[in-house]
Amino acid sequence: MNRRFFLKSMAAGVYAFAHLPLLQAAFPKMKITRVRAYAPPNPNPLFNQADTVVTIETDAGITGVGEGGFPDALKQCAGRLIGQDPQHIERLWQDMSRSFFYPPGREKEHALGALDLALWDIKGKVLKLPVHEILGGMVRNYCECYNTGGILPEIKPGMSVKDRAAATIAAGYRAFRMGAADTPPNTTFNTRQKVNELYAQCVQAREGVGKDGDFCIDFHQRFDLSDAVRGCNLIESLAPLFVEDPVRAEAFGEDLPRLRKLVKVPIAAGEEWGNRWDFNTLVENHDIDYVRATLPNVGGIT
Repeated sequence: MNRRFFLKSMAAGVYAFAHLPLLQAAFPKMKITRVRAYAPPNPNPLFNQADTVVTIETDAGITGVGEGGFPDALKQCAGRLIGQDPQHIERLWQDMSRSFFYPPGREKEHALGALDLALWDIKGKVLKLPVHEILGGMVRNYCECYNTGGILPEIKPGMSVKDRAAATIAAGYRAFRMGAADTPPNTTFNTRQKVNELYAQCVQAREGVGKDGDFCIDFHQRFDLSDAVRGCNLIESLAPLFVEDPVRAEAFGEDLPRLRKLVKVPIAAGEEWGNRWDFNTLVENHDIDYVRATLPNVGGIT
């Protein structure tokens, strides 16, 4: 291919791309005028599980809706948005994240994520498209779900793990999820003894979901590396869908790669840990199989 033909081809491609119907959609000039936070009837008191409903209002009459954060954590970030153009989402994200000298901690990043979701909602409403279409389009037309602990109408207090797992699968869920030998609050969690207890509970879970069902177990950072290895190896033959947060979060960067080499069960991490940069190395090195993160916790979609 000669140079002149190559340049003409490139120019034609750029011209065609620039005139795609979606890219021609006019994003009207607008400014953010107000940010509001609404508490639900029974708010979750945990900072990084806040179910606050957040709205970003504009002078064009378009309102974006997000979820997460508490007023104290939302206030600073929200203040940076007033008077800004909501279409510049990446720039606004960077500004909210970096404008206060210290980088945001998990609670503030959760609030930032709620505002980011609302900004994407505005963009979707302007373009008259669901956000997933703006991000590249739908991959599947379904979403598989699991149920944690068997929180279903038919589940009664005192039911065994086996019965709760069976009821979960019967209700149409892909998997049953449970904690690792859950203990009442403010009591002693004897990790050595609890590893044996979690094995017994996983035996029940496998019996309940059946040969073709799935169960997940969340270690909830309750074990150091040695006990996590022992627990994972004990339940390997029971084929869990994944073991979540198997070691302490402060040691994820060091201990998860070690754990990966010592166990064969699928590993999940994220619900109680990290932003996007924390995950990068673990994902790229195949040290985890599942990223268990909620969008507000990791700073939103951006």
